[in-house]
Amino acid sequence: MLDELKKSLLECPVVKKGDYYYFVHPISDGVPLVEPDLLNDIIDYIIDNYNLELIDKIVGIESMGIPLATALSIKTGIPFVVVRKRSYGLEGECQVHQQTGYSENELYINGIYENDNILLIDDVVSTGGTLLSVIKAFDRIGANLVNIILPIEKDQGREIVEKETGYTIDTLVRIKMVDGKVTIVED
Repeated sequence: MLDELKKSLLECPVVKKGDYYYFVHPISDGVPLVEPDLLNDIIDYIIDNYNLELIDKIVGIESMGIPLATALSIKTGIPFVVVRKRSYGLEGECQVHQQTGYSENELYINGIYENDNILLIDDVVSTGGTLLSVIKAFDRIGANLVNIILPIEKDQGREIVEKETGYTIDTLVRIKMVDGKVTIVED
């Protein structure tokens, strides 16, 4: 189960930036090459393990939530929306302040309304800053977050977001960096 994702994580390049080891992975960075088998592994797992009948819209967070939302939309027929890094000024646009471990900026939500049943998907949770901001915005809008799914979990971000929001965050593979290498954490 999730063999392609696990294998790709164990084989991905790791670069050191200062004292921080950063894994470079197709799902979190779009490089090296994003193979269809890897996307299928993740999307098929989601389709096989989640009840998607209640979902009105899939929401992906720019940038790496976009390929995941696209692939899931194509396979399920459920439309998707992207939380963007720029404003379009559309009616009902919701601005979100995002703060992560390495950046701070604004995100913008369009096309999500009160009582929409949402599946939120993004690439990785590490600090939890992006996810926390977006979840709070959906609560302000009044959308129903039915599922929150992230293929990769690193560090303590999932626990932080769950504690602060009360939502369950589903991650598919948990990793940690050990001696400059990616290690899979088995539960």
